[in-house]
Amino acid sequence: MDKPVALIIGASRGLGAAFAESLAQTHHIVAVGRTTGALEELDDRIQAKGGQATLAPMDITQKEAMAHLCKSLFERWGSIDMWVHTAIHVAPLTPAATLDAKDWEKSVAVNVTATGILIPFIAPLLKDTSTALFFEDSQARQKFFSAYGASKAAQIALAQIWASEHVRSGPKIHILEPAPMPTATRARFHPGEDKSKLTEPKIVARRLLNIVAQAESKTKVRH
Repeated sequence: MDKPVALIIGASRGLGAAFAESLAQTHHIVAVGRTTGALEELDDRIQAKGGQATLAPMDITQKEAMAHLCKSLFERWGSIDMWVHTAIHVAPLTPAATLDAKDWEKSVAVNVTATGILIPFIAPLLKDTSTALFFEDSQARQKFFSAYGASKAAQIALAQIWASEHVRSGPKIHILEPAPMPTATRARFHPGEDKSKLTEPKIVARRLLNIVAQAESKTKVRH
């Protein structure tokens, strides 16, 4: 029997790669990311553990590429069982009054516009039993986070609205907040931080998957 399919957008490294490796034990992974080399390294790790992955080195801000990706997923599998959206653009910290226009445009393109395009593209691939995961970052709602904070908040607001539309039917949409991790994203905001106090992405991914499994189990019991 074919394995269920998990689409990981932002799979090159960090939390996305950690989810890909964790889910590869039970799912066929479709790994989307911009860095081909990082995706190939991920594939090596997945194969070493007996898993399988399809690599899709793509820029999620390219609408035509995302349309082609979703068309290919439909033609090969008909549907997918999980969508994990970890792709994010992290602009430098700066006061809102000195926000760079290019940083703002790229933040909105990756964090907001691409999400708004992907939800309508991917939603038809999701079954009633499928799951979609998005990731909150509450630390971004403080001074100097400007472009990243605003665009991340908009992304999560869109995910929350979509989730509220599927409380009783359709795919199960979860918004989760990871524990602080020693990722490149966090390093930009906390240079010199003691990484020994942070939680490795692989541990975070497993914990979050357990939270999702428990939440969906309770929902099944209530229904």
